Amino acid sequence: MRNNYLLALFSAFLLWFAWPPIPYSSPLLLIAFVPLLVAIEQVIRGTYPRKGRKVFLLSFVTGVVWNTASIYWVYNAMNAYLPAGVSVLIALIPFCLAPLLMACAFRGYYALRKKWNIWISFVGLVSFWIAYEYLHQTWDLAFPWMTLGNGFASAHQLVQWYEYTGAYGGTLWIWIANILSFLIFWQYKVKVSAYAQSRLIGLLAAIVLIPMGYSILRYTQYEEHINPSEIVVVQPNIDPYQKFGSITPNQQLDILLNLSRQVAKPNTEFFVWPETAISSPNGINEDDFREYPAYHRIFEFLNEYRNGNVLSGIESYRIYPDQQSITARKYNEGVFIDHFNAAVLIDQSSKLEFYHKSKLVPGVEQLPFGEILAFMKPLFAHFGGTTGGYGSQLEPSVLYSQSGIGAAPVICYESIYGNYVAKYIEDGAQFIAIVTNDGWWSDTSGKDQHFQYARLRAIENRRWVVRSANTGISGFINQRGDVVQKSEWWVPAALSQEINLNEDLTFYTQFKDLIVYTFLLLGLMSVILLLVRRTR
Repeated sequence: MRNNYLLALFSAFLLWFAWPPIPYSSPLLLIAFVPLLVAIEQVIRGTYPRKGRKVFLLSFVTGVVWNTASIYWVYNAMNAYLPAGVSVLIALIPFCLAPLLMACAFRGYYALRKKWNIWISFVGLVSFWIAYEYLHQTWDLAFPWMTLGNGFASAHQLVQWYEYTGAYGGTLWIWIANILSFLIFWQYKVKVSAYAQSRLIGLLAAIVLIPMGYSILRYTQYEEHINPSEIVVVQPNIDPYQKFGSITPNQQLDILLNLSRQVAKPNTEFFVWPETAISSPNGINEDDFREYPAYHRIFEFLNEYRNGNVLSGIESYRIYPDQQSITARKYNEGVFIDHFNAAVLIDQSSKLEFYHKSKLVPGVEQLPFGEILAFMKPLFAHFGGTTGGYGSQLEPSVLYSQSGIGAAPVICYESIYGNYVAKYIEDGAQFIAIVTNDGWWSDTSGKDQHFQYARLRAIENRRWVVRSANTGISGFINQRGDVVQKSEWWVPAALSQEINLNEDLTFYTQFKDLIVYTFLLLGLMSVILLLVRRTR
């Protein structure tokens, strides 16, 4: 059994080594599960007691090691918001919950193997896996960072077909390649005829090479429609731990305006500033924002640029006469307040547009299952946490400039939700503006992964990505997923780039995660097969 655990650890190593931001290693994902599948097969065919439990533990070990090695930096982000004890508990969400769901998928595969043939069982395994990834994207404990298809973010030339399938197409591709590779290895091990092996080898070659070949061809031949717009992204490099300490909001605004002026051109149309770039110690009242000195300074700045707009992150709030949302808290007698991690578009008219971040970080920006666990809010407040402290909106909203250019204001964590970003594009966004603050993670691979994932959103929707990160990495990504410009980490910077706006909709933008719904149906059928008594 020890050898089986070594195989499980070898799979974990391959998965980690293939994961962004390690360059040129992504194709290893196509064989990374083979050692684990071999270990599970040896358990199934062995004389071990409690085989289901052993299959569960083997896959859980793989998941825990892979997740912890790849997203160790999550603890930094949690610790930035919450005390150490609370942050350790919440860190269990990405470190242990995802591996637990992974292990359940493999346990379901073992249950199918006991009743049905290996092909039906593998369909069930892939279905259960995709169901786990979809669940981990949609429920209140969502953390889809480790969706398998994201693993090709650092090899975007090989997955240009994501414009049809999205990242879930990558998940399916990885699993088909792993299953065929495992079957070839196992046939060799048990000395199946060379002819039978050659058929599987040919099928594997087609499964791997045809998508790669099409992708490279699409990558080399793709041409953007010329529809230019001049954009500036700003990286103020304000230490998030000092945001309301040694530097005042007015000084922060000085940095943003000065950096913007350094690279701005007379025809600059958008100045994109990072998450919570506009703020005050108590937040900013959206209804009274025009009365704030910060608004007047930005308005005067825009007078220098005829078509200029500022799209910025903002920490804001609204006051209501009654509790209009579950996140609104009582402020005074008969007065309720809702805080937002938001984006605002400021132009040279009196119009203001706000977007409230929808995909909130579980345990940090929202209390999971808030209606059920509302009684825990005082507990987190007592320990200094912010859980449950932010409101949100249900659907994305495009922010439009005076000239009619639509921008998708994607705030931080939201950029890993392919289907959510696609909704912005479907609603008219011509480019994607990611505003984020990755400084909580320090100089770890978290900031690099977050930047790389944006390439997939560019490919899925064939839109430029304009990324403004407080401490880095900021930059521009074109419609093929190429990084055209990027900043260094932890330095003040401003970048200017002429991008091409796009109004065409890709297949993925229009139909989104069709693969998911197909495999959810297959997963349901697999569960039915588990419940049906098979007639001998």
